[in-house]
Amino acid sequence: MTQAGYDALVAELHRLEAVERPAASAAIAEARDKGDLSENSEYDAAKEAQAMLEIKITQLKATITSAKIIDTSKLNADTVQILSRVTLKNVANKAVMSYTIVSETEANLREGKISVQTPIAQGLLGHKVGEVVEVKVPRGTMKFEILEITFE
Repeated sequence: MTQAGYDALVAELHRLEAVERPAASAAIAEARDKGDLSENSEYDAAKEAQAMLEIKITQLKATITSAKIIDTSKLNADTVQILSRVTLKNVANKAVMSYTIVSETEANLREGKISVQTPIAQGLLGHKVGEVVEVKVPRGTMKFEILEITFE
């Protein structure tokens, strides 16, 4: 993943541990003060929210621990690979689009970042500028011409 993606995960983990975890504990304490726990749905909901938060924190810690930060200055723009910014032309409708191929945790379609696990990214990996690539997507097969490969 990119350094920016890694930093965002660390910041999210810090927020969850420093802000969300104390808030969840406070919600449980407040619900506990309202009486009989066997009939207190607010208490049950607060405990459930805390459990979900702890699962999210554990998952983030695992992702951060196993993350590998890639230095894009050492990558070669001859072929499509992770962290490549690829400009494509849909052969069928001539639409031009650009995507950056990133790790699953950094994917964000609004920002033009697609996961390396998506069918389009998988179909593009290892190909060069000028090649027409057939990509199998849920709606069938699409053809894309690779116009440019860069690194941000």
